[in-house]
Amino acid sequence: MNAFGLHSSHGQKAAALGGPVCLLLGLKVCATTPSPIHFLLLPFEASEIAVPQGSGITVRIKRPSPAPPLKSCYIITSKQHMSELFIEPGKRQNVTFSCRDPEKHFVVEIEKNIDCMSGPCPFGEVRLQPSTSELPTLNRTFVWDVRAHKSIGLELQFSFPRLKQIGPGESCTDGVTHSISGRIDATVVRIGTFCSNGTVSRIKMQEGVKMALHLPWFHPRNISGFSIANRSSIKRLCIIESVFEGEGSATLMSANYPGGFPEDELMTWQFVVPAHLRASVSFLNFNVSNCERKEERVEYYIPGSATNPEVFKLEDKQPGNMAGNFNLSLQGCDQDAQNPGILRLRFQVLVQRPQNESNKTYVIDLSQERTMSLTIEPRPVKQGRRFVPGCFVCLESRTCSPNVTLTAGSKHKISFLCDDLTRLWMNAEKTLSCMDHRYCYRKSYQLQVPEDILQLPVQLHDFSWKLLVPKDRLSLALVPARKLQQHTHETACKTSFGYLVASTTSSQDLYLGSFCPGGSIEEIKVKQNSSVTLRTFAHSFQQEASKQGLTASIIPYFKEEGIFTVTPDTKNKVYLRTPNWDRGLPALSSVSWNISVPSDQMACLTFLKERTGVVCQSGRAFMIIQEQRTRTEEIFSLEEEVLPKPSFHRHSFWINISNCSPVSGKQLDLLFQVTLTPRTVDLPVIIAAAGGGALLLFALGLIICFVKRKKRKVSKGPAVGIYNGNINTQMPQPQKFQKRRKDNDSHVYAVIDDTMVYGHLLQDSNGSFLQPEVDTYRPFQGPVGDCPPSAAPGCSRTPTAKFTADEPVPSSSPESDSEPYTFSHPNRGEVCNRDTDIPLLNTQEPVEPEK
Repeated sequence: MNAFGLHSSHGQKAAALGGPVCLLLGLKVCATTPSPIHFLLLPFEASEIAVPQGSGITVRIKRPSPAPPLKSCYIITSKQHMSELFIEPGKRQNVTFSCRDPEKHFVVEIEKNIDCMSGPCPFGEVRLQPSTSELPTLNRTFVWDVRAHKSIGLELQFSFPRLKQIGPGESCTDGVTHSISGRIDATVVRIGTFCSNGTVSRIKMQEGVKMALHLPWFHPRNISGFSIANRSSIKRLCIIESVFEGEGSATLMSANYPGGFPEDELMTWQFVVPAHLRASVSFLNFNVSNCERKEERVEYYIPGSATNPEVFKLEDKQPGNMAGNFNLSLQGCDQDAQNPGILRLRFQVLVQRPQNESNKTYVIDLSQERTMSLTIEPRPVKQGRRFVPGCFVCLESRTCSPNVTLTAGSKHKISFLCDDLTRLWMNAEKTLSCMDHRYCYRKSYQLQVPEDILQLPVQLHDFSWKLLVPKDRLSLALVPARKLQQHTHETACKTSFGYLVASTTSSQDLYLGSFCPGGSIEEIKVKQNSSVTLRTFAHSFQQEASKQGLTASIIPYFKEEGIFTVTPDTKNKVYLRTPNWDRGLPALSSVSWNISVPSDQMACLTFLKERTGVVCQSGRAFMIIQEQRTRTEEIFSLEEEVLPKPSFHRHSFWINISNCSPVSGKQLDLLFQVTLTPRTVDLPVIIAAAGGGALLLFALGLIICFVKRKKRKVSKGPAVGIYNGNINTQMPQPQKFQKRRKDNDSHVYAVIDDTMVYGHLLQDSNGSFLQPEVDTYRPFQGPVGDCPPSAAPGCSRTPTAKFTADEPVPSSSPESDSEPYTFSHPNRGEVCNRDTDIPLLNTQEPVEPEK
């Protein structure tokens, strides 16, 4: 505000601090300046508006739409307070306002009707009458409504500045807006809304035109910026001309956008492009209507083309890499009266310099493929304000688009119209399916990126193989050309590519992990359908492509979600983690690791956190660590117990982790490391082992003598088992099983023949024998199979350690190496309640003890 309490803009409204202004549209303007005291009494504009007779001009001052919040501001004329004022030709009106800021409450519309049907049209430059300097500082809208015969074409020429079309919800930065409409009989058709500083230089229409120029109250513009010319019939709704001086882009829309294009109409865009540049068209958004007759289409007229006009459907890839001027036309159809639908189109024309790659053609041969597709598309990047030349992929050098999908069964010739090919990447997908389990067993596939794709000058982002096998009948084994490393925070992959392995079933997707070459994983087995994705991280993948390669083989079915075969490197630590690291191992699922330990090495197993944090809703979460040579097992509850401290293993061993149904938010995830160190044997260990061996031989001799002596005293009746009534037959309480067996002879049996003395106690009502449920643990007797350890017994919640060949032998009751350890599981209610929710995932039958 100034010293008189007025907005500074009001000093511009009335040249002498707000004196009365006399306005006579197109005739005269007079102004007087009152004294400062008089101005304080009238802190607003006072105007006299006169409209000449026969000028075809009308003036309307009204509230804007939408109306501002209610406030006591009115138009004062003839001592009356009014909210709207209409002045017809030949009328004169004195106008003042009751507030200091009328521009916030009122707008002025000046409309001129031009009838070219009853008289000559005033062709040439269109003037603002009156100019902006002679009007009160309200938001102003000048409207020219020109009516013409159907056979007359009218042309609006925009010399400076040219126009840029905007869509719904967009606005012009300077507030100056051009709204242009045409007419079909009595129906008004909106051609579009435009701002300044664009490429549109001319708009031709038939049967009249309505042009509205909106100027904000603060804008100093005082020219219309266009002229009207007479043209012959154009025989279509309109023609829009767009001129490019250099590189740039233009976004244009069909009439009535986003509403429906008029039925069975034709609209054309003419593009003027310098000869040294190239133009490409891409459709940003379109809809088609329901046609009864004809067909909706777009037509291109390209100078020099032998097939003009070139006709395309709206869903087709549009032409690109075009040199020189060209036309694009949109043709509607006769629509279904009951369900017409909507035809609309929004597209972009990009003009840029020709690139070196646009002259080179690449051949992609997918003729022998059946289930493969390749997509070339822009990388997702943030767009800046400056003009960025587009990247297009062209089929047969003419049909260009920002993204192209090449399908199987044909050869494809492509070229690139792009200034920087690093802005594009490729994604490919291939399905490998074998659903007949009799034919598929041991069938294998080579998972390698084809050479045709590697030759392209665009980076490969993803190549995915979907592997499908019969459900619950067969599984998959993935063997890499080079051993793999699992990506973790501790050992991040630093190669140019890696593999993402996931198991895909109808119920869930299990992400097994991300892997890259250069590690210790020799094989990954997946229970059912899986997805393997090769993902690149650098352009150097083309040079390292020879290092990639996986063999996918179909193998017998197993119940684990995944089995990893790992041979640690003697020089590096191996970090491994459970699948679905971010979301936790799925409920009631199991995964195993087969860790190989060389004969001259010792493996140290270390868990990198103290507890898992999992909380079970049902079932139990546990871990089994089993020596493969001696079958020694340790079972740990993962829900309550502290994870084991670092442990050393002299032989290859299994790690099996099985999950329960966890409480939401309490997921199971484990990270552990395996480190190899050279195995060392000192003299005391050798002496102790030698002494222990001699003692064991002596004990065995005594046992043999004792047994033979007992046999002599047995009668010739059938051999029977000797029952010891002093034996403790109860299951061990939930605590660590003691290694010493002092005062415990439950493992000692004499000769057990085919029929037991107490066999009648095991008979059911039909006379058949009931076999007790047993778990059998045997010492090492030969090579170990590929099956991981079985699930833990239902009663066991604590680690259970069994003897190994490397542990000291107890002093009591020496045994032979071939003697099996057998624990009978108690029936329900006898000792403990077995939890039936524990998933028993081992498919092998229990090993029967030798007789």
